[in-house]
Amino acid sequence: MKLIGLCGSLREDSYNQRLLEAARQLIEARGATFGQGNIGALPHYNSDLETDELPEAVETLKQLLQDADALLIVSPEYNYSVPGPLKNAIDWLSRPAYRSVLAKLPTGILSASMSPIGGARMQGHLKNILAGTLTPVAPLPEFVLATAQNAFDEASALTSERARKALETYVGNFLAWASVD
Repeated sequence: MKLIGLCGSLREDSYNQRLLEAARQLIEARGATFGQGNIGALPHYNSDLETDELPEAVETLKQLLQDADALLIVSPEYNYSVPGPLKNAIDWLSRPAYRSVLAKLPTGILSASMSPIGGARMQGHLKNILAGTLTPVAPLPEFVLATAQNAFDEASALTSERARKALETYVGNFLAWASVD
């Protein structure tokens, strides 16, 4: 099984990038392969750019997802919703409508935040957006990492025992769901 991860944060040393790395380690330990897409290189979505030759960064990301069996999105919450760069990536990836690389691609969502809510509102909004792209989202309890600033050490390792166990459970359940879907 081949998974692709997308991080909704462009910030260097982001808690969400750290969480994606922790998930990658668990995914690979279970025998799946993992790659990561770069949403920061994408131009702003503009249908005028949808020609026979898409921007290179768009083509690269679409090809990465075309070859994937599942997608894992890890993202912070900005102003109670989805960060702009992640929404922009979804707008590019959702083309052509209803036949895109996102259509029917099993997807999981994780979030990390310094707030006590952990990005839960973003997850709700993201699920609504993905419903419009025919992207199935794992019907699992949400994984939100609240007060993420306390969950990692200086080497970016997830040190919260509770969070690590919850992430292991999420990853195992997500892989099982994605492999039969």
